[in-house]
Amino acid sequence: MTLYTSEQILFWDIGGVLLTNGWDRDQRAKVVSRFGLDATDFAERHKLVISELELGRLSLNEYLDQTVFFQPRDFDRDEFWTAIHEQSRPDPEVLALARRLSSKYRMYSLNNEGFDLNKYRIDTFGLRDFLLGFFTSCYLGVMKPNPAIYQLGVQLAHADAAQSIMIDDRMQNVEAARRTGMQAVQYVSAPQLQADLAALGVEV
Repeated sequence: MTLYTSEQILFWDIGGVLLTNGWDRDQRAKVVSRFGLDATDFAERHKLVISELELGRLSLNEYLDQTVFFQPRDFDRDEFWTAIHEQSRPDPEVLALARRLSSKYRMYSLNNEGFDLNKYRIDTFGLRDFLLGFFTSCYLGVMKPNPAIYQLGVQLAHADAAQSIMIDDRMQNVEAARRTGMQAVQYVSAPQLQADLAALGVEV
């Protein structure tokens, strides 16, 4: 059993921090262009169902039924899934920092993502090696920046909000975390993150 040396607890966003975003605007645009989809039609369909996907009320297959495979295509579902998965890339510097910190701090994810993509990214990039649990929108049924997801994360981790640090690339999410009593850092780069965590008393 790991004996953590600090009462501080770190909550990590996954997309945009530990890894690239999985299915954000830039990733969608690349895949839509690659398969020659109508970008406007896809964007409208995506907008209507993305929250259901990330809240765990639609599977990725059900999402694709509504956004891509509502009509015959000259490519199959496996090809499209592969293209989605290829958008995920690790940030080696941040992952190395997180792995170092995991020997001293309890750490969890707190992120918005659908079940299928979340599981793929956890498995593929070894996130279980240093995160104790995954407080993801698809499991909790609430999304950032709703204050409830931060409150749930703190409660599920049996933590004190004042001793909890949220790391996120989106300032709106950072601000929301702070309003719930957490400390929070906006991620821009690995050196900046390390410096900002050190300023909060994290031994990096």
